[in-house]
Parts: sequence; structure tokens; C-alpha cells
Amino acid sequence: MAKAALLDVDGTLIDMNYHHALAWYRAFREHDITLPIWRIHRAVGMGGDQLVPALVGEEVDRDQGDDIRETRDKAYSKLIEEVVPFQGAHDLVCALLERDVAVVLASSAPEEELDHYLDLLDVRSLVDAWTTKDDVERTKPEPDLVKAALAKVKEGDAVMVGDTKWDVEAAAKAGVPTICVMTGGWARVELVEAGAVAVYESVDELRVRLDETLLG
Repeated sequence: MAKAALLDVDGTLIDMNYHHALAWYRAFREHDITLPIWRIHRAVGMGGDQLVPALVGEEVDRDQGDDIRETRDKAYSKLIEEVVPFQGAHDLVCALLERDVAVVLASSAPEEELDHYLDLLDVRSLVDAWTTKDDVERTKPEPDLVKAALAKVKEGDAVMVGDTKWDVEAAAKAGVPTICVMTGGWARVELVEAGAVAVYESVDELRVRLDETLLG
């Protein structure tokens, strides 16, 4: 059984993937790049260092990437007050702690955004640790975030809980299995094909069925 749970935040604990997609859409439009928003959504879960070149190529990223990312940050700041935790997110953290599982919020969000999420989830005094943008050099699907989260608790046996194939790929590169929830907008079959060891409809379902998982 795993001794630590590395919990993704965006799209897993908090309903924000579509807000991110909209913020990126607006940022690209401000730089005269119009992308179908469904394509942007499929890249959400990557950090900006990975998302921009994945969507518009390395050349555009070199020329405009930093400006696009800065514009995205401003666009998202106007949406952040609309995001809310998924039902059962706080209770999942409590259920894990009751089973003596260390809990790390694995996020590459800026510190000020992560502070807001900690308050929304009401877990600041509960979780063992969290990561922010400052802890990683490269975001998912690179493994930096997972490795940084592991280092916070120094537990060898851990499980990632995420909502996209980018979570699964990043965790796999760090030697960590992933349990997925479908709240990020990815289909069950896609997450299984990406390598998720189990897929649940929501964090609330995962909480109810926790004892059948590696985190039980």
C-alpha cells in the first residue's frame, strides 16, 4: 500500500480546467493566434512552458511564448474567483490522513494561486506539504513536479491522483502509478490507455471506494 498521495489540484481537486482553457484562448487571441478551444483544453494539465510549444510550435514559443504566458496569467486572474472545489475534495484529503497516508498537493501553480486553492479546499493545516511553480523547472508531462512532491515527504511508495494523461505520463517517468478521475474532461478509456491503474468518475467516488485502491 502507498504511504503518500500526490494530489494534482487543477481539474482533480478544483474545477478549473475549462477556466484555464478560456484564459489560454484569450491569451493566444491577444497575440493574433486563434486556436479551437477544444485543442487548448486537450493541452491543459501541461504547464505553460510545455503547452505553448505543443500548440503553436517551438518558433512561436521562442518569439512570443513569454508574452503569451504573461497574458494568460492576467486573463486567468480575472477568472480565478469563479473556480470551486469539486464535491468531496476536502473529504478525500481527510480520508487519506485517517489512513496514515501522507498528502502532498502537487501543483506547478504560482504561489499566490496555490494559496487561494489551499483556502478554497480548507486544507492548509491538514496536508503534509505542497509544491508550486518555484519547485519545478519543467512542467508535466516531464517528471519534475512528481519528483518535487516526492521529495517533500521522502516516501518511497506513493501514488499520483490526477485527471489527465499528462499526470499519468509525468508520474510514470518518476516511477509512480497514477489513479485518475474524469473531472478534467478526459474519457475513461483515454486515461486507461495512458497507463492509469484505476479511473473513477470523481474524487467523491474515489473517496468512497478508497479502500479498494493502493491508497486504502
